[in-house]
Amino acid sequence: MNPGAPDLCWKRIGTWGDRSCPELPKHGHCRNCPVYSAGAAHMLDAALSPEYLADGARHYARRQAESRAGVLSAVVFRLAEEWLALPTAVFLHVAPRRLVHSLPHRRAALVRGVVNVRGELLVCVSLSAALGLAADDPKPPRTARHAVVGRGADRFVFAADEIAGLQRFDAKDVAPVPATLAHAQAVHTRGLIAWHERPVGLLDDGLLFHTFNRGLG
Repeated sequence: MNPGAPDLCWKRIGTWGDRSCPELPKHGHCRNCPVYSAGAAHMLDAALSPEYLADGARHYARRQAESRAGVLSAVVFRLAEEWLALPTAVFLHVAPRRLVHSLPHRRAALVRGVVNVRGELLVCVSLSAALGLAADDPKPPRTARHAVVGRGADRFVFAADEIAGLQRFDAKDVAPVPATLAHAQAVHTRGLIAWHERPVGLLDDGLLFHTFNRGLG
């Protein structure tokens, strides 16, 4: 035994030993004994070995794993057979399909008209037209909804055949845009994310809102 080391009596005859210490009945537990307190203080004051210090230096010198605190999220929705997603931050409201009032002297496929959402008239755009997909179904399914999206001062409404819900992902999980996508859709797509084992096109909200505003000109 190291002559400078404390006698670890609590492990031999104390609470963690055979409990034969004559002082144990008086203190009830070794933690209440002054010998245990003195031994703990001695160990805290002891000099650290070079091996221990070297192990600690190697541990703290290692590059820490990247934190996943910056997890992103997007709302997944469907247009006909296409599954798409937009960043959650741009989704303001999801409402049942409402009557679209056409605008006079405007025949552009992108701008459908205006929609009354919670007492406010908002421009309704065709996301299908913006992405170069098939025209909107004149008889939408029962799952169809109107989505109100906003970015800065811009707000628009578009029709989706289904709003599936929220999907979380990490930036490194976004796969490249495949070369098989049509040009308009590829331009507006940042990449692909996985949702229920299927690829979903993550749209670039900045480019999309630019296209919406250009359609109003």
